[in-house]
Amino acid sequence: MSDPVRIDLPLNRATARSLRAGQVVELFGEMYTARDAAHRRLIELIDSGGELPVDLTDITIYYVGPSPAPRGAPIGSAGPTSSYRMDPYSPLLIARGQTGMIGKGPRGEGVLAAMREYGAVYFAAVGGAAALIARTIKSYEVVAYDDLGAEALARITVEGFPCVVAQDSVGGDLYKRPK
Repeated sequence: MSDPVRIDLPLNRATARSLRAGQVVELFGEMYTARDAAHRRLIELIDSGGELPVDLTDITIYYVGPSPAPRGAPIGSAGPTSSYRMDPYSPLLIARGQTGMIGKGPRGEGVLAAMREYGAVYFAAVGGAAALIARTIKSYEVVAYDDLGAEALARITVEGFPCVVAQDSVGGDLYKRPK
Protein backbone atom coordinates (compact mmCIF):
# COMPACT_ATOMS: atom_id res chain seq x y z
CA MET A 1 0.00 0.00 0.00
CA SER A 2 1.32 3.43 -0.89
CA ASP A 3 1.64 6.35 1.47
CA PRO A 4 -1.44 8.55 1.92
CA VAL A 5 -1.81 11.51 -0.42
CA ARG A 6 -1.49 14.79 1.47
CA ILE A 7 -4.32 17.21 0.73
CA ASP A 8 -3.94 20.80 1.92
CA LEU A 9 -7.33 22.42 2.38
CA PRO A 10 -9.19 24.25 0.96
CA LEU A 11 -9.77 21.61 -1.72
CA ASN A 12 -9.90 23.24 -5.14
CA ARG A 13 -11.81 21.72 -8.05
CA ALA A 14 -8.66 20.71 -9.94
CA THR A 15 -7.42 18.68 -6.98
CA ALA A 16 -10.88 17.22 -6.39
CA ARG A 17 -11.04 16.12 -10.04
CA SER A 18 -7.57 14.50 -9.79
CA LEU A 19 -8.49 12.16 -6.94
CA ARG A 20 -9.59 8.58 -7.61
CA ALA A 21 -11.66 6.10 -5.67
CA GLY A 22 -9.45 3.98 -3.45
CA GLN A 23 -6.80 6.61 -2.77
CA VAL A 24 -5.96 7.00 0.89
CA VAL A 25 -5.57 10.65 1.86
CA GLU A 26 -4.71 12.78 4.86
CA LEU A 27 -6.32 16.20 5.11
CA PHE A 28 -4.58 19.26 6.56
CA GLY A 29 -6.13 22.67 7.14
CA GLU A 30 -9.56 24.15 7.64
CA MET A 31 -12.86 22.43 6.95
CA TYR A 32 -16.37 22.49 8.39
CA THR A 33 -18.69 20.15 10.24
CA ALA A 34 -22.42 19.96 9.64
CA ARG A 35 -25.21 17.43 9.60
CA ASP A 36 -28.65 17.41 8.02
CA ALA A 37 -30.26 20.11 10.22
CA ALA A 38 -27.51 22.61 9.34
CA HIS A 39 -27.64 21.58 5.67
CA ARG A 40 -31.37 22.21 5.63
CA ARG A 41 -30.81 25.73 7.00
CA LEU A 42 -28.14 26.47 4.39
CA ILE A 43 -30.52 25.43 1.60
CA GLU A 44 -33.33 27.54 3.11
CA LEU A 45 -30.98 30.55 3.09
CA ILE A 46 -30.01 29.95 -0.53
CA ASP A 47 -33.66 29.52 -1.55
CA SER A 48 -34.66 32.76 0.22
CA GLY A 49 -31.73 34.73 -1.20
CA GLY A 50 -30.15 35.15 2.23
CA GLU A 51 -26.47 35.50 2.97
CA LEU A 52 -24.72 32.25 3.92
CA PRO A 53 -22.64 32.16 7.11
CA VAL A 54 -19.68 30.70 5.17
CA ASP A 55 -18.33 30.90 1.64
CA LEU A 56 -19.00 27.56 -0.08
CA THR A 57 -16.12 27.96 -2.55
CA ASP A 58 -13.76 24.96 -2.24
CA ILE A 59 -15.30 24.00 1.11
CA THR A 60 -15.05 20.50 2.59
CA ILE A 61 -17.77 19.45 5.04
CA TYR A 62 -17.37 16.59 7.50
CA TYR A 63 -20.68 14.99 8.43
CA VAL A 64 -20.23 14.62 12.17
CA GLY A 65 -22.01 15.39 15.41
CA PRO A 66 -19.11 15.38 17.87
CA SER A 67 -19.45 14.47 21.50
CA PRO A 68 -18.59 17.08 24.15
CA ALA A 69 -14.91 17.94 24.41
CA PRO A 70 -13.02 16.55 27.37
CA ARG A 71 -10.90 19.00 29.38
CA GLY A 72 -7.99 20.30 27.30
CA ALA A 73 -9.29 18.99 23.95
CA PRO A 74 -11.03 20.99 21.22
CA ILE A 75 -13.55 18.23 20.50
CA GLY A 76 -14.81 14.91 21.80
CA SER A 77 -15.19 11.75 19.74
CA ALA A 78 -15.83 12.72 16.15
CA GLY A 79 -16.91 9.76 14.03
CA PRO A 80 -18.64 10.14 10.67
CA THR A 81 -22.41 10.03 10.30
CA SER A 82 -24.40 8.42 7.48
CA SER A 83 -24.04 10.65 4.44
CA TYR A 84 -27.28 9.73 2.68
CA ARG A 85 -29.06 12.14 5.05
CA MET A 86 -27.30 15.05 3.30
CA ASP A 87 -28.17 13.80 -0.22
CA PRO A 88 -31.19 16.12 -0.66
CA TYR A 89 -28.98 19.15 0.03
CA SER A 90 -25.58 18.28 -1.42
CA PRO A 91 -26.19 18.83 -5.17
CA LEU A 92 -27.04 22.52 -4.65
CA LEU A 93 -24.10 23.04 -2.28
CA ILE A 94 -21.76 21.40 -4.81
CA ALA A 95 -23.15 23.64 -7.56
CA ARG A 96 -22.45 26.62 -5.29
CA GLY A 97 -18.79 25.66 -4.76
CA GLN A 98 -18.48 22.75 -2.29
CA THR A 99 -15.73 20.37 -3.40
CA GLY A 100 -15.35 17.86 -0.57
CA MET A 101 -17.64 15.80 1.64
CA ILE A 102 -16.69 13.32 4.36
CA GLY A 103 -18.96 10.74 5.93
CA LYS A 104 -19.82 7.07 5.77
CA GLY A 105 -21.88 5.06 3.32
CA PRO A 106 -22.58 5.59 -0.39
CA ARG A 107 -24.13 8.70 -1.93
CA GLY A 108 -27.21 8.89 -4.11
CA GLU A 109 -27.25 9.41 -7.87
CA GLY A 110 -28.13 13.12 -7.60
CA VAL A 111 -25.01 13.76 -5.53
CA LEU A 112 -22.84 11.65 -7.84
CA ALA A 113 -24.15 13.53 -10.89
CA ALA A 114 -23.33 16.88 -9.25
CA MET A 115 -19.85 15.59 -8.36
CA ARG A 116 -19.23 14.63 -12.00
CA GLU A 117 -20.61 17.91 -13.36
CA TYR A 118 -18.85 20.32 -11.02
CA GLY A 119 -15.76 18.40 -9.85
CA ALA A 120 -16.24 17.29 -6.27
CA VAL A 121 -15.16 14.27 -4.24
CA TYR A 122 -16.64 12.19 -1.44
CA PHE A 123 -14.31 10.82 1.21
CA ALA A 124 -15.19 8.02 3.60
CA ALA A 125 -13.95 8.21 7.17
CA VAL A 126 -13.76 5.05 9.21
CA GLY A 127 -16.73 4.55 11.49
CA GLY A 128 -15.79 3.21 14.90
CA ALA A 129 -12.58 5.24 15.01
CA ALA A 130 -14.14 8.41 16.42
CA ALA A 131 -11.64 8.85 19.24
CA LEU A 132 -8.69 8.42 16.86
CA ILE A 133 -10.15 10.84 14.32
CA ALA A 134 -10.68 13.41 17.08
CA ARG A 135 -6.91 13.43 17.69
CA THR A 136 -6.39 14.99 14.24
CA ILE A 137 -8.79 17.86 15.00
CA LYS A 138 -6.81 20.74 16.47
CA SER A 139 -9.53 23.37 16.77
CA TYR A 140 -13.33 23.55 16.78
CA GLU A 141 -15.41 26.73 16.56
CA VAL A 142 -19.16 26.98 15.97
CA VAL A 143 -19.81 29.55 13.23
CA ALA A 144 -23.59 29.20 12.80
CA TYR A 145 -26.66 27.46 14.20
CA ASP A 146 -25.40 27.12 17.76
CA ASP A 147 -28.93 26.07 18.77
CA LEU A 148 -28.36 22.78 16.93
CA GLY A 149 -25.73 21.69 19.46
CA ALA A 150 -23.54 18.94 18.00
CA GLU A 151 -25.20 19.47 14.60
CA ALA A 152 -24.17 23.14 14.36
CA LEU A 153 -22.07 24.44 11.50
CA ALA A 154 -18.54 24.56 12.89
CA ARG A 155 -15.07 25.33 11.54
CA ILE A 156 -12.35 22.84 12.41
CA THR A 157 -8.64 22.68 11.75
CA VAL A 158 -7.23 19.24 11.05
CA GLU A 159 -3.74 17.77 10.82
CA GLY A 160 -3.49 14.39 9.16
CA PHE A 161 -7.23 13.62 9.09
CA PRO A 162 -7.36 10.09 7.60
CA CYS A 163 -9.89 9.08 4.97
CA VAL A 164 -10.24 7.32 1.64
CA VAL A 165 -11.66 8.57 -1.63
CA ALA A 166 -14.89 6.58 -1.78
CA GLN A 167 -16.57 8.15 -4.81
CA ASP A 168 -14.81 10.41 -7.30
CA SER A 169 -15.76 12.90 -10.01
CA VAL A 170 -15.23 10.45 -12.88
CA GLY A 171 -17.50 7.68 -11.62
CA GLY A 172 -15.03 5.68 -9.51
CA ASP A 173 -16.96 4.11 -6.65
CA LEU A 174 -15.65 1.89 -3.85
CA TYR A 175 -19.22 0.94 -2.96
CA LYS A 176 -19.88 -0.78 -6.29
CA ARG A 177 -18.94 -4.43 -6.26
CA PRO A 178 -17.33 -5.91 -9.37
CA LYS A 179 -19.67 -8.22 -11.30
